[in-house]
Amino acid sequence: MALGLAASRRLRVSVHKFTSCDGCQLSLLDCEEELLTLAEVTEIAYFAEASSSLLPGPYDVALVEGSISTPEEVRRSQDVRAAAALFVSVGACATVGGIQALRNGRDIEAMKRITYPRTALVRTLPASTPHSVHVKVDLEIPGCPPSKDQILEVVTRLLLRQRPRLPSHSLCLECKRRGNVCVLVSGGQPCLGPITHAGCGALCPSYGRACYGCFGPMDDPQPGRLAGELEKRGLPPEEIVRRLQEITAGDESLTEVAERYKGGRQDP
Repeated sequence: MALGLAASRRLRVSVHKFTSCDGCQLSLLDCEEELLTLAEVTEIAYFAEASSSLLPGPYDVALVEGSISTPEEVRRSQDVRAAAALFVSVGACATVGGIQALRNGRDIEAMKRITYPRTALVRTLPASTPHSVHVKVDLEIPGCPPSKDQILEVVTRLLLRQRPRLPSHSLCLECKRRGNVCVLVSGGQPCLGPITHAGCGALCPSYGRACYGCFGPMDDPQPGRLAGELEKRGLPPEEIVRRLQEITAGDESLTEVAERYKGGRQDP
């Protein structure tokens, strides 16, 4: 990745919220002492969650939280992209559509009628999508929310004008490094670790719980193979669908496999 960042001055950083719960921005604020240090060596030009001083672009780095759910957000994402040398999607919503992508493929007008008394006032897209559908994304930080360590890794590397190093392997490797007993093989739990992006430190399996995929799919996840294994272990088709579409319902590879299990059976 060619960074294209000026080496002669402090980086101008912006943080933007789209459709989300703010959890990814809170992960950034959770850096606490490190954030104070970053504020000394960067110019945090735009961060509405942390400051009322909102400066216009251009920015060297834009950290973007949340999915695209409205026509206005499409335009705003494009505006951020035009103003930033590097566009970084942060968290499951920004990278794969998030929990709100559970509505994808459903009758959005019917859902609006159930939820809102005046649907004409609700301007929403039929699907919740990641920013990469609408603009060029330079880097993605997975997680719901991402870990503090990953955010610091990315920002620190960018300060050094270096390419950030984020893991592309599955959560299983983190489990092995921690010496965890496999909750899928030994415990019989429907763990999504084999297809999930590493980065959380194998938090759930370390406490004897199955991974539910909040860091999104790893590179080349092969969800069909895991779904077949879960089916062999007696997990009902509806549960396979639910687990594949729980946090990262907007991911095409997981959705394709989930569709085969809908209706209580797997299509040939």
